[in-house]
Amino acid sequence: MSSKVHAIQTGTVRIRPKQMAATARGQMRLAAVLLDDEWSEWVPIHAWLIEHEEGPILVDTGETSRVHERGYHPRWHPFYRRASRFRVRPDDEIGPVLRAMGVAMTDIRHVVLTHLHTDHAGGLAHLVGQRIRVDSRELDGARGLGGRVKGYLPHRWPQWIDFEPVRFEPRPFGPFPERMPLTSRGDVFVVPTPGHTPGHVSVVVEGEVSIFIAGDTSYTEDLLRAGVVDGVSPDENVARKTMARIRELAAERPLVYLPSHDPAAAERLAHMRPMAASSPLPRG
Repeated sequence: MSSKVHAIQTGTVRIRPKQMAATARGQMRLAAVLLDDEWSEWVPIHAWLIEHEEGPILVDTGETSRVHERGYHPRWHPFYRRASRFRVRPDDEIGPVLRAMGVAMTDIRHVVLTHLHTDHAGGLAHLVGQRIRVDSRELDGARGLGGRVKGYLPHRWPQWIDFEPVRFEPRPFGPFPERMPLTSRGDVFVVPTPGHTPGHVSVVVEGEVSIFIAGDTSYTEDLLRAGVVDGVSPDENVARKTMARIRELAAERPLVYLPSHDPAAAERLAHMRPMAASSPLPRG
């Protein structure tokens, strides 16, 4: 049985164009984001459901409609004051969407978070009784006041949440040096993709055409191709290295690339359109 991946849109978001594609270098990238007076179009907030014979696997939980409540975001934080606008209805949340698909939370075998930013972890409250896999570096960086300064919202996580660290094995996948299998066949697995955050991970569904569920490794496939780093990655060199690995992987094998906020990602998935088939990869 081959796996099937579903795009689940949990609302939309607008951000500053200079967050999507940095125009400055070093620490000036973030300053440019906060000073940007333009807005992107409304872009999707995607989570992803992998149908597998061993049970469904959920990648990210999307956003919550509580983002519209007064005080949900820290009012003192410049990013939430100046650099993001959300549009999420209650029935856009991951729980109602999965129920409408006929998927019970108790059926889900694994939940993996690519990282802990609110638009990827906002739906955690729906996952009662689930163990949530996340990279330990991500969890450590998100906690406490330091985490809030970085834009995480750990005070909004459910008290009962059960995080389980991703544990990588030294088994390469193309240019990626390690992985963590999620299935007994090893056809679905996590790979490290640091950059957007230090503990960012992605999920691969391997097949004749493999699927790369990419979180925020880039905001669009075009930006990945061009090697354009976003405006908020703490270390742009780490982000570039991860992007280069993904491009190298796509040059080696057919690969459908699915960043969480790419308006074209769901269509690429529906048509299983590999990245290498769309246009030539950049050199270097």
